[in-house]
Amino acid sequence: MRRWLKRILPAPKRLLASGRLGLFGALLKDPNLWHVNRHSAAGGVAVGLFVAFMPPLGQTLIAAAVAILLRVNLPITLAMSFVSNPVTIPPILYFSYSLGCWVLGLDPEHFDLEFWLDWRHWLLVIWPLTVGSAISATLMAGLGYLVVQTIWRWGLIRQLRIRRKRYQAAASTSRVSRPSSRRQT
Repeated sequence: MRRWLKRILPAPKRLLASGRLGLFGALLKDPNLWHVNRHSAAGGVAVGLFVAFMPPLGQTLIAAAVAILLRVNLPITLAMSFVSNPVTIPPILYFSYSLGCWVLGLDPEHFDLEFWLDWRHWLLVIWPLTVGSAISATLMAGLGYLVVQTIWRWGLIRQLRIRRKRYQAAASTSRVSRPSSRRQT
């Protein structure tokens, strides 16, 4: 999994050259932000998904700041924060709003475009949206963390089994082809 991630993730120089993260300056030189291992990848997915499921206000900068603070993989964090994009934001926010209404025992407004485009109605939905976003962000971050940990461990177990079979095959062929060390008299 590590090789695949290293192949698809952008190089640190490329991310740093883009200038979008220049705000963080020398903090970006921490090598832990660029390492790809089970814990940094799982942490990056968790942070990215948590930020993606929160209301969209500077998600990239927030995701980068939290990744730097927690010292998890920065490119994975930024990639996962883009789960919320112009196509997915409406369903994510409506789901979070509905979840918040359900938890708070309120009746949710139906998805009427005119209601949601009128900014004066936003004050009615801010509390359920915040509660629902916090719950869905926490659940998705935890789920993402567990999925990456499980897939990574499964890959390691698979590699160990393949290696064990290869060593057993090599050991059995070397026993067969090895000449006897006993002298015949």
